[in-house]
Amino acid sequence: MKITIFWHRRDLRITDNTGLAAALQDNAPVIPLFIFDRDILDKLLSKQDARVTFIYDAVEQLAQETQDNGGTMLVFYGKPEEVFEQLLKDYDLAAVHTNEDYEPYARQRDEAIGKLLDKHDVPFTTHKDQVIFAKDEVLTKAGTPPKVYGPYNKAWRAALQDDSFQERPSRRLFTKENLHHIAHAPARPTLSDMGFERYEQPVPPARLPNKNYVEDYDKTRNRLADDHGTTHRSVHLRHGTLSVRQLMSQAQDLNDKLLDELIWRDYFMMLLWHFPNTVEESYDKPFRHIKWRNNQEEFAAWCEGRTGFPLVDAGMRQLNETGWMHNRARITTASFLIKDLLIDWKWGEQYFADKLIDYDMSNNIGNWQWTAGTGVVSAPWFRIFSPESQLQKYDPKLEYVKDWIPEFGTDAYPQPIVDHKEARQRALDAYRAARK
Repeated sequence: MKITIFWHRRDLRITDNTGLAAALQDNAPVIPLFIFDRDILDKLLSKQDARVTFIYDAVEQLAQETQDNGGTMLVFYGKPEEVFEQLLKDYDLAAVHTNEDYEPYARQRDEAIGKLLDKHDVPFTTHKDQVIFAKDEVLTKAGTPPKVYGPYNKAWRAALQDDSFQERPSRRLFTKENLHHIAHAPARPTLSDMGFERYEQPVPPARLPNKNYVEDYDKTRNRLADDHGTTHRSVHLRHGTLSVRQLMSQAQDLNDKLLDELIWRDYFMMLLWHFPNTVEESYDKPFRHIKWRNNQEEFAAWCEGRTGFPLVDAGMRQLNETGWMHNRARITTASFLIKDLLIDWKWGEQYFADKLIDYDMSNNIGNWQWTAGTGVVSAPWFRIFSPESQLQKYDPKLEYVKDWIPEFGTDAYPQPIVDHKEARQRALDAYRAARK
């Protein structure tokens, strides 16, 4: 019997899943597949990783839903090429479907898998799912990627069709008739099998946020102490446990500012596709030569939330404790590291990559380079956020600060490790020298 494989990656859901819907409409019964990729997992620094636990639980839920609907989901811990080599031996594959991923490693991986399957005459089809527009779909009239967000946003909106947010029929098609059951399927790996320990962080459910919160989003999104001020759905968008089409459709109906913020996701993924080198280096060539101080002790103080700047420290402690940080705090902590401490933005980007449960390479790279003033799209290099001004504006009653810094206001809280005015001038001088 010929079998179609649907390979889950950043789309850990059955509802509104483009590639899954296509696979279920193919001419052979479907086996859903997930691979805990050793090329990724073996590089993680900690064996207590909230993301791995989150993904593991989402995959287990998918496997149970597949079983409840009469099918079997295959789950492996290994390297993708080796897994597919084994699948080619074990099954007569009619086709493999998956959803696109735009990160540099993912592109290399998919190219290798495509070549392997092609040798065996197995079609490998990728589908657009985690964004509305990707790659070359929104370009300037000259055919180049827009390097300013405003024109991109305008072109993105102009390109919308009536069916852009239409739900894919994957849930309706996910039936016993379309799935393949394996009588003696291999056991799914456990966290301990993969060398990890369970490490849970609280996340909201994988459903659309409360309508009332969305309606107020433009008014509340910068209030640091307001737990309902943002959607808190970034982790679900990152891992695909919630459809971006559903969230964008809700935003289109209820709050245009939220839609603006979601369009940034498409924008940063498009930029990463066109400029994959920005993962490793500043896009703006002169700024590749900034003479960073890279003081290890000051970096440790930043990481641990003991810089003596309350908003910076509260943000970093929230990140370390929960795996998430309010976006306004992300901007402030990033600016402080880069401009006040004159530490290479790549150090901060990597720390966020290690800690954020919603870590998304394109967003993280895009936002760090935006803050540094070095990116494809960036804030002016001479813009330097004042941590005190940010605190007064977005946490005037110090509610957010006191939530995360219990010793605030006592002798136990450290003095500022730099003078902001002097640090600001030092950063301007370093940037000016690099530009020359």
